[in-house]
Amino acid sequence: MAVSSGSASSHGHGPPLNGTGESGGPAGSGVDPDELPDGLVVADEHGRIICFNTAAARITAVPRADALGRPLEQALPLEDLKGRRWWTLTDPYGGLAIRYGQPERNLLLPGGREVLVSARYIREHPTGPVRRVVVSLRGTEARRRTERSHAELIATVAHELRSPLTSVKGFTATLLAKWERFTDAQKRLMLETVDADANRVTRLIAELLDISRIDSGRLELRRQPVDIAAAVCRHIQAHTASGQDPDRFLVRIQQPLPDLWADPDKIDQILGNLLENAVRHGEGTVTIEVAAGAAKNDEKGTGVTVTDEGPGIPEESMSRVFTRFWRGSKRGGTGLGLYIVKGIVEAHGGTITVGRGAGGGAEFRFILPVGAPAYLK
Repeated sequence: MAVSSGSASSHGHGPPLNGTGESGGPAGSGVDPDELPDGLVVADEHGRIICFNTAAARITAVPRADALGRPLEQALPLEDLKGRRWWTLTDPYGGLAIRYGQPERNLLLPGGREVLVSARYIREHPTGPVRRVVVSLRGTEARRRTERSHAELIATVAHELRSPLTSVKGFTATLLAKWERFTDAQKRLMLETVDADANRVTRLIAELLDISRIDSGRLELRRQPVDIAAAVCRHIQAHTASGQDPDRFLVRIQQPLPDLWADPDKIDQILGNLLENAVRHGEGTVTIEVAAGAAKNDEKGTGVTVTDEGPGIPEESMSRVFTRFWRGSKRGGTGLGLYIVKGIVEAHGGTITVGRGAGGGAEFRFILPVGAPAYLK
């Protein structure tokens, strides 16, 4: 390992609405329905549409002019997934006087177009007649993307778990049934395989927990002083101890480095993933540079760059590198490592980028703000 150092208006479709669905409001607080991100449809006390915003027209593919003034059930002939007419089923104007609306549900428009619909019934007093029906419409694309992502995650996890668990089950069953038939060397080999596969399952479960915490914004950081240069050298020593040629690694530490406050376990996770990625998928010398750098808003930070001399990442794939299940090659891995790395870096308030190194290989660079506790600033 070589190391070097150096120094509002209605637009003709009804009045602006306030947060309750009624027109008007405090001076200057009117909201143009066309500014809303979701579809908004409002029907008057007679069930005729008086507001149909731009998002509603886009989501339903019904022109505004065709909807305004028409009965709600004609302009929006919604059906539930069992083919029942939704307005007949819910009967907002003639149903129970204690109802105040309908929760969001997945409904169908003519032609099978899916839409997420919720409704609010506006009454002058709790059990009075309905004066307005306010309907919110949302497209299903975002929910479908989330569902596909979850389904893909489950399928990947099931696939990744099947192989090591099959191995563990096979070897343990064999040892239990035929223990006396094997030599000590054979038993040791089987148990070492079981141990390695158990570690693989443990790593996968840890990755899933990390993804869950990142997606829900619950990734906890335990900040303390981190010597990132020493951490880099420690990871390289682990690679050389496992059989990698020490000459394959080149470390450049640009002193002085600012004091870094971060979660040391999470920093090890970042470095471990990036170095494993460079060793497994790259070629030639793996160069790691550590230097002071400017983080977000020109805050003092520490930057780490990991570069290899392999074929690099195709230009068209660079935008997908940090997404779930992206794999640079078919040489193993779950495709979750870089997604987790990005989540950890961003949880620290840092940034990470990918590009092409001077030697043509992949170059990953992350910058972390120093993150000193408030009492030290």
